[in-house]
Amino acid sequence: MRIYLMQHGTCLPKELAPEQPLSPVGREQIEKTAAIMKNLGLEFDIIACSPKLRSRQSARIAAHATSYPEKNILVTDAAKPMADPQKLIQQIRGYGSTDSVLIAGHLPSLNGVASSLLLEPGPPTLHFHMENGGLTCISTESEHRRGTLEWHLTPKFIGLMN
Repeated sequence: MRIYLMQHGTCLPKELAPEQPLSPVGREQIEKTAAIMKNLGLEFDIIACSPKLRSRQSARIAAHATSYPEKNILVTDAAKPMADPQKLIQQIRGYGSTDSVLIAGHLPSLNGVASSLLLEPGPPTLHFHMENGGLTCISTESEHRRGTLEWHLTPKFIGLMN
């Protein structure tokens, strides 16, 4: 299974918009990342996101670019910023044989998911330099083996690829 981690795009400040939707810059960040997904030929068995608006919007943009049915996006509390990463991993693995999963989420939970997939249980924790609109690919062969970091793209590199 390949698990792709994408931090949502930059959002509007809470003072301007209490639900914090994507800002115009954030929408552009995710559209560039989604274009890279399309160019790479990525297809997803599951796209998961948190209930927060910016995460749902980011997931919808990625779904549209990769021809994933928007109605099938998994909106889950397990993808919230402070959620236990193990709960999200267990939820994803509970779907059975899936080859490719995109999680449109938040920090610090995305770092927690990456750490849980790449390291043995317990400290230390990995800290990727994740940014809004960045994309990371981790492959796992089974739930009992540690994953492998395939690649990590920051928005700067994504911008150079478009």
